[in-house]
Amino acid sequence: MTIGEFFYPLPANEPVLGYAPGSKEKELLQKAIQEMKAHKADIPMYIGSEEVKTGKTVSLHPPHEHHHVLGHFHTGNTAHFNKAIDAALAARKAWAELSWANRANIFLKAADLLATKYRYQVNAATMLGQSKNAYQAEIDSACELIDFLRFNVHYLGEIYRQQPISSPGVHNRLEFRPLEGFVVAITPFNFTAIAGNLPSAPALCGNVVVWKPSDTQVLAAWWVMKVFKEAGLPDGVINLVYGDGPEFGNAVFAHRDFAGVHFTGSTRTFNHIWKTIGENVAGYRTYPRIVGETGGKDFVLVHKSAHADAVVTGLARGAFEYQGQKCSAASRAYIPSNLAPEIKAGLQKALQSMKMGTVEDFGNFINAVIDERSFDKIAGYIDKAKNDPAARIIAGGTYDKTAGYFIEPTVIETSDPRFVTMCEEIFGPVLTLYVYEADAFEQAMDLVDNTSPYALTGAVFAQDRAAVERATHRLSHSAGNFYINDKPTGAVVGQQPFGGARASGTNDKAGSALNLYRWLSARTIKENYNPPVDYRYPFLG
Repeated sequence: MTIGEFFYPLPANEPVLGYAPGSKEKELLQKAIQEMKAHKADIPMYIGSEEVKTGKTVSLHPPHEHHHVLGHFHTGNTAHFNKAIDAALAARKAWAELSWANRANIFLKAADLLATKYRYQVNAATMLGQSKNAYQAEIDSACELIDFLRFNVHYLGEIYRQQPISSPGVHNRLEFRPLEGFVVAITPFNFTAIAGNLPSAPALCGNVVVWKPSDTQVLAAWWVMKVFKEAGLPDGVINLVYGDGPEFGNAVFAHRDFAGVHFTGSTRTFNHIWKTIGENVAGYRTYPRIVGETGGKDFVLVHKSAHADAVVTGLARGAFEYQGQKCSAASRAYIPSNLAPEIKAGLQKALQSMKMGTVEDFGNFINAVIDERSFDKIAGYIDKAKNDPAARIIAGGTYDKTAGYFIEPTVIETSDPRFVTMCEEIFGPVLTLYVYEADAFEQAMDLVDNTSPYALTGAVFAQDRAAVERATHRLSHSAGNFYINDKPTGAVVGQQPFGGARASGTNDKAGSALNLYRWLSARTIKENYNPPVDYRYPFLG
């Protein structure tokens, strides 16, 4: 029985550990990496109460050391996906009826487990499986995922507290039910935090979930699932499966009880999902919620009044942290002619100092791209720049996949503002610069707004406040996350709710209450204490 209204105050963001030489956290993380490399993981699917091992396995390799085997995971097929749906639906009633306090406390406990007992294991899994350096793993698989879990509890508590007004003799109330059916979570390789948030946010709201992570993120997803289970998540609430994407889609999107999808991935895949849902809509119990964060071609626009050194740092970090494999990574930059020589020289100097190699060497700023397919795609864009008279490579430009999928951070300068690398999403450590006449800021903003179909993140660097204001207004639909004198990456839960529009997704802002509303179905209840006993109104007299 509920005998109180439970309030969860706004939490503080999880502190980021530094992993400095000689620090305790560095020692513990290195130990976790060594242990994980020494033990080959045998990763099951989680369907209801079962840990399912099919015998049909896929091996896991560090992208920076692709000859090493980290273990393998067991893949499923349509029968397993349908079994996961059945398990979710079987768990739905009990989970939806569980008290809000107990649902909240499961995920708050998961956050504490991640912050303490499992911090180094989940970071190590992210480093080895996804080739992230220690800092990038720390801000992702530790801090951001912890923040998602804690802040989502606070935001949902605030939503539940929202109630309508009541007139004399009447009591109105509003309840927020989970969706009627099951939710599908499809998660990407590049952020363990996203992979953990996409299934857990709907589950926190009382929904049951079938979760399919990227094959190249399975190792860290497995650790996250183990944390959820240890925190007390009931069987069947989140079901973790692996397998062929189209086969998975055919199973879940054709089911009558499909109620919503929480997706992060490519625009092409999301478009296909949306089309499939539209074709099947007549067969669903309810209109599904479609929430997606997709691609980006994120910009940095530099005004002639900007500080060149700040621009260089913003580009170096924004374009090349995690090898540019962030949806928000700076990929195209518009540089005024008065600052171009200084910015280009600064970038060349910065890139020369960046070390590249395995994640075990904490001195490496750059690691490997995720897999061979990605490597070949990125190398193809670099080769196009090498062979086109409209472009020239001013830094980097080499690549090698002998031992790992290593691509040197690369800066391209183009004379064509619509050169292919200014327009298409590359998802790798490639930044393209276009130099515009210093007094043509208005025309540069037009290029920013019209060159790409995406609108995820973007940044303007300027000391002239009029220029800042003009860019903020002119580019209001060009980016869902807009940064002033800062890199366009690194959104923090509770500080910069994340998401974009246009071809970048539905802009439902992960890390805020806006996202949680999508996993709730409101019901209004009116109670009349003194119901009328005569149909006639006074005006009839």
